[in-house]
Amino acid sequence: MQKQQRVVIDRVSPQINGGAYYIKRVVGQLVHVSADVLADGHDVLAVSIRYKHQSDRRWNEVRMHPGHNDEWYGSFKVEKQGNYAYKIEGWVDYALNWQHGISRKIQDGQHVSSELSEGVLYLKQVMKKADAEEKKYLKGLISLFGNESDYTEAVEESESKKLKEIFEKYPAKILANTSEELPVYVDRKKALFSTWYEFFPRSSSKEENRHGTFKDCIPLLGRVAEMGFDTLYFPPIHPIGEVNRKGKNNTTNALEGDVGSCWGIGSKEGGHKDIHPQLGSIDDFKELIREANSLGVEIAMDYALQAAPDHPWVKDHPSWFKWRPDGTVQYAENPPKKYQDILPIYFESEEFKGLWKECLDILFYWIDCGIRIFRVDNPHTKPFYFWNWIINEVKQKYPDVIFLAEAFTRPKIMQQLAKQGYTQSYTYFTWRDNKHELINYLEELTKTEQREYMRPNFWPNTPDINPYHLQGANESKHIQRYVLAATLSSNLGIYGPIFEQMISAPLSGREEYLNSEKFQIQHHDWSVENWLIKLISGINQARKDHEALQQTNNIKFCHIDNDQLIAFYKWNDERTSEVFVVVSLDHHHAQRGTVQLPVQDIGIGHDQDLQIRDIVPDVSYTWKGEWNFVELHPNMPFHIFEIIK
Repeated sequence: MQKQQRVVIDRVSPQINGGAYYIKRVVGQLVHVSADVLADGHDVLAVSIRYKHQSDRRWNEVRMHPGHNDEWYGSFKVEKQGNYAYKIEGWVDYALNWQHGISRKIQDGQHVSSELSEGVLYLKQVMKKADAEEKKYLKGLISLFGNESDYTEAVEESESKKLKEIFEKYPAKILANTSEELPVYVDRKKALFSTWYEFFPRSSSKEENRHGTFKDCIPLLGRVAEMGFDTLYFPPIHPIGEVNRKGKNNTTNALEGDVGSCWGIGSKEGGHKDIHPQLGSIDDFKELIREANSLGVEIAMDYALQAAPDHPWVKDHPSWFKWRPDGTVQYAENPPKKYQDILPIYFESEEFKGLWKECLDILFYWIDCGIRIFRVDNPHTKPFYFWNWIINEVKQKYPDVIFLAEAFTRPKIMQQLAKQGYTQSYTYFTWRDNKHELINYLEELTKTEQREYMRPNFWPNTPDINPYHLQGANESKHIQRYVLAATLSSNLGIYGPIFEQMISAPLSGREEYLNSEKFQIQHHDWSVENWLIKLISGINQARKDHEALQQTNNIKFCHIDNDQLIAFYKWNDERTSEVFVVVSLDHHHAQRGTVQLPVQDIGIGHDQDLQIRDIVPDVSYTWKGEWNFVELHPNMPFHIFEIIK
């Protein structure tokens, strides 16, 4: 026979695919929960969130509060890394129901001696759980409720806030119903807030025509840290295949001295657990990691599951590749791009277990060397459930590890990778350039279910993508793209020094760089200073100083009467940090407009003065009321205002 229940729990949120995948938070964040909870009749219900960390023996509990139309709301804070579970519990609270009923009768002028006698039953139930002071109070009420001569005082106490608080503290959960458990994964804060910088180690040498080394990279760490970046990402550092090696500008015939694409991994020098000999030794790499950490910078590695034709795997594990009748393997393709120097891994191999284990061992090897962040190349070309398995295996042992999915592909594929466990995701921001596109895209990321599992990482450029709007663009355009990435998203990255030195010559008609570092060593002047670099440093410092910019989801776009200006308000959960950002989308001309402040959200009156401070540079203003004038010029096409209360 079915268990007797009265309380219905429905539409619990947040959850992903009915709890098949976890929602994501970082340490210290709140999980805001809602649910529809109802029962037959008019009895008083009570609802709570039960939650616990994987290491907890007991469930924690926090009460939910009723809203409109049987909707209930509550929040709990996640304070440790790892897996959490939460569920909703609802019950008819007969003690509170009694108090609510007697209160209505009292207000109606009815005599309630019988109801007071009934209340004694609930007082006795609570007595079993109450502490000494509470028991003393309850004993007094029992005596009071049973004495007709104390009727007036008894009536007052029956409605008291103190009694209600005791009933809420010690509920009798009769016929309680509980929802299914729902998962939450909690990362370290860097999963939500990070500032990435990418460069090729082989281009780090101060001397022209000399292959850079890890030792050459160490002097550049100070520059990366001074600009305000906390993550330094290197493209693959492994041996590069010689068979079918690419030449400069992706030509299919490499000339003598051509270094090839570092994504063509593997040669007689080794594979994924080895280092390109011209970069240095494993000890050199570990020294670089230590030096970076001392400056507050983490090294992120590229994790690219593919092989050059002369990778050791091809000989040692031929079943990991799909061979054609003529004895060859079809090289990798992503039309119109062709990768003749790369063989795709055959994940449908009958020996997939050995393949999966080797892929996991690669991660463990580099984690043991001190790496905790991986940018994963083309994850959308490998099975989704492989990623679910490997990420969970890593997280069980190393919860600090962060995975960034480099998947510029169809939306639902990118979303699925995030559901399967990726910590951060590349996005379409690289191509979103006008006001309408930007607002629509941010609304999609922050106002839909995606906000619970997909953490965007905004990159204005990458070695693969030289977007048309940056090709030949002036400094103002680069400033605009950086400030948008840095304020719209809490995670961002740039490929440098190409970006900040505005090196943007393209292959004709393509969103690719001419003389791309993917296929050749570049010699850079790392001492260059310009206005863009100065602003990048100031913007990155603003991100570190203001928690409103350390999250993505709390954002509200505001009306401004000029389509060349975009304005938005951001805040942290506690609203102890609030910023208002205005950016010009015109990199050639001055733009003016009147912007509408979200006065209700900020908590001021329509005509009230508001103190604001322009963070970059540091200038204070007083804005008058709801509507205010702004003017932006190409050399300084943005305001980041701190709201001061």
